Amino acid sequence: MLLNMKDLLAVAHANYFAVPAFNISSNMLLRGAIEASEEKQSPVILAIHPDELSFVRPSFVAAAVAEANKASVPVCIHLDHGSSLGQIMEAIQCGFTSVMIDASLFPLEQNIEISKQIVALAHSVNVSVEGELGTIGTTGPEAEAGSDVIIYTDPDDVVTFVEATGVDTLAVAIGTSHGIYPKDRKPELKLDLLKEIASRVNIPLVLHGGSANPDDEIAAAVKLGINKINISSDIKDAFYQKCREVLADPHLREPNSIYPPCIEAMKKVCHHKIDLFNATGKAALYQYGSVEAR
Repeated sequence: MLLNMKDLLAVAHANYFAVPAFNISSNMLLRGAIEASEEKQSPVILAIHPDELSFVRPSFVAAAVAEANKASVPVCIHLDHGSSLGQIMEAIQCGFTSVMIDASLFPLEQNIEISKQIVALAHSVNVSVEGELGTIGTTGPEAEAGSDVIIYTDPDDVVTFVEATGVDTLAVAIGTSHGIYPKDRKPELKLDLLKEIASRVNIPLVLHGGSANPDDEIAAAVKLGINKINISSDIKDAFYQKCREVLADPHLREPNSIYPPCIEAMKKVCHHKIDLFNATGKAALYQYGSVEAR
């Protein structure tokens, strides 16, 4: 069942859980994300970053749409960290049901202007929009782009931004970074800041850089109002670490010999995240429409 993110996260927002947004950049990761979500009966967001889209090509989105349409759980296909009108247009044209416009490095007024333009465009074709306020950190060159210094989201700006733009969801900066944290860095979320932000607006909030954060902090963030959590590095690390192990056998060359155990390794991480986000079994809420407003 293919949905846009507004409809997908409305249920999560009303029922206090978070939907995992798994970044997929291959058919194997696509398969793993769908299978894990079906096994846990959890809704899922298939996220594709512009850099990933440049690798898999726009034609890959047709495969994701086909898998979403036949899935037994709700699925959204989301452009992660779109940064230009051209990227947004390409995403809409090739089948994404949700887009993110990340103008967070611009001053607030310019961020509002850019995001408002994207909202008007995307909403006209029933595509939902995620905006961002503040900046996410980065842990190294293999992580998605981020800021060297985290700029925390200002709760006052949140109210102004949401009212001015009409975004459906908002990514907030409360202390996360993209990627896997090195051993000398300890992630720490500002949960008091999240609580303040959630008290100011009544839309689903998003946590980027969800990999490698302590489980107790992530669980607390979900209880405080986070309804979407991006997971990229954790699932890719599990997949490719297993791939390295499998390829120690020099005789293997068939994809069906190499990739199934890698997909299973990835799915274990997906299962854990789904449980942690309180999303297990929540697909039934969409089937039976048990949604109540907060």
